[in-house]
Amino acid sequence: MIDPSDKKIALVTGASRGLGFAFASALGQEGWHVLAVARTTGGLEELDDQVQSAGGSTTLAPMDITDDAAMLHLAGSIGQRWGKLDLWVHAAIHAAPLSPAGHLDPKDFDKSTACNLRATAALITMLDPLLRAGNGTALFLDDPRGGEKFFGAYGATKAGQIALARSWKSESEKIGPRVLIETPRPMATATRARFFPGEDRASLADIHDEARRILAAL
Repeated sequence: MIDPSDKKIALVTGASRGLGFAFASALGQEGWHVLAVARTTGGLEELDDQVQSAGGSTTLAPMDITDDAAMLHLAGSIGQRWGKLDLWVHAAIHAAPLSPAGHLDPKDFDKSTACNLRATAALITMLDPLLRAGNGTALFLDDPRGGEKFFGAYGATKAGQIALARSWKSESEKIGPRVLIETPRPMATATRARFFPGEDRASLADIHDEARRILAAL
């Protein structure tokens, strides 16, 4: 078995389901060592089984990205073990229920802000030096719902996340890391099913096909 130290290192936040799972699976099967972060332990274990069956390797990190202390410890461990990070795929998201702007649940909005915006800002701070050390890439996934009706909490915080990523991208063009922002095609995910119940899913993209398409841009 190839030692993980001989492989490229990818961190995938939000790796237990949906597109994050597909990214982590594809990278693991393509020879990367995948550090998989998510709160759902069962999804992470399923990912590990899938990657290992293809001869790949993962490190599972069942934690919440809004826990600054846990994420700082993880970043420190990456630095001590590998000294760098080749790729960060940020697929973690809190998709608050659809609601008119005049009836937003404060708890849902606070959770959206904590996960989609504040945690992203904290992770950029923690991971920037590791990505620069590895001449690495940070990949963000846009979902331009900002301003659409009923998408207030999700749309506003996701738009804020991408605005932050664009600032980082502009600031890093000459010194690194490389920052990419891609917009996935509509996919048959559980999150989309909550937003659009009853939608005909036959025309929606498969998450694994979409992950491979976006990774090809790397």
